[in-house]
Amino acid sequence: MTVAKPADGPASAPARSVGARPWLAFATCGAIWGSTFLVISIGNDTLAPVWAAGLRLALASILLTIWTSLRRVPLPKGPALGAAIGYGVCQFGINMPLLYWGEKLIPSGLSAVFYATIPLSSALITRAMGMERLNAFKIVGALTAFGGVALLFSSSFQGAISPVGMLAVQASATIAGVGTILLRRGPRQDPIAANAVGTAIGAVMSLAGSFALREVHVIPLTAASALPLLYLTVAGSLGAFVIMSWLVNHWPATRVSYISVIVPVLALGLGALVRHERFGPLSLVASALVLTGLLIGMRGSSADGH
Repeated sequence: MTVAKPADGPASAPARSVGARPWLAFATCGAIWGSTFLVISIGNDTLAPVWAAGLRLALASILLTIWTSLRRVPLPKGPALGAAIGYGVCQFGINMPLLYWGEKLIPSGLSAVFYATIPLSSALITRAMGMERLNAFKIVGALTAFGGVALLFSSSFQGAISPVGMLAVQASATIAGVGTILLRRGPRQDPIAANAVGTAIGAVMSLAGSFALREVHVIPLTAASALPLLYLTVAGSLGAFVIMSWLVNHWPATRVSYISVIVPVLALGLGALVRHERFGPLSLVASALVLTGLLIGMRGSSADGH
C-alpha cells in the first residue's frame, strides 16, 4: 500500500482514490481488530489495564517516530498538528485506557457490540459538524449492522454485567469515533507521522492516568505479559491504526467507521478457520444482518465522496 504524502488543503475534499486499495485497507483493519479485543483481555490478566495501554502507546510512539524519521517525512505542523493532537487525545488518550479498563469488567465480545454503535454516532457527529450529509441509508444501515452484532454476541448478555464497565466501553467507542472524525476534518497528512504524534500524546495521558489510579506497574518481562503487548503494538498501533489513518484520507469518516461492524464477523470467521469453530444458525442470521447493514450504510456514505 502506498502511504499518502502530506498535502495542504482540507481533508473534507480528499483526492478521489481509484481501485481496490481502500477496500483492501478496510478489510485489513477489520481482520486485525477482529483479534485485538480478545488480546487486550488476555493482556489484562498479567498487567494493570491503563498501565498496559500506556506501555503499548509509548512503545508505538517510539517505533512510529523512528519509522517517520527513516522515511524523512516531517511531523505535522500547524492545522495538521492540531488535527493530530485532537486525534491523539480522543483515540489514544481517552478511548484506549477506557477500553482496556472496561474489558476488566465486561467480556471482550460485549465490547465489540458497543463499538458497533460507531457508524451511527459518526453519522450524527459528522452531520452536526457540517462534514457529511445525513440520510436514511446511513441511519438504517447503522441500526441494521448494530442489530446484527448485538445478535451475534447475545450470549455475552447473560449473567451479571457491570454497568460501569458497559458505560466505560460505550464512552470509549464514541470518543474513538470522534478522534477519527477530527483527523478526517483536518488537512490531509501522512498517516504514520499523525500516529507518531497521536500515540505519544496517548502514552502521556495513559501513563499519567495509571499513576493517578495507583495501579501496580509490572514490567512485562514474561511471555504472558510481553507477547500481548508486542502484538497489540505491532499489529494494532503500527498496523491497523496507520492503515485506518490512510483510509481516512480517501473515504468519508462514516464509511470508515463501518470497520467496527465487520470486526465481529471477521473474528467469527477467523475462529472457524483457525479453531474449526462451527457457525450456528443464529450466527449466520446475525452475520447476514451485519453485512446487509454494511451495504446499506456504504450506499448512504457514497454520496459524500470516495
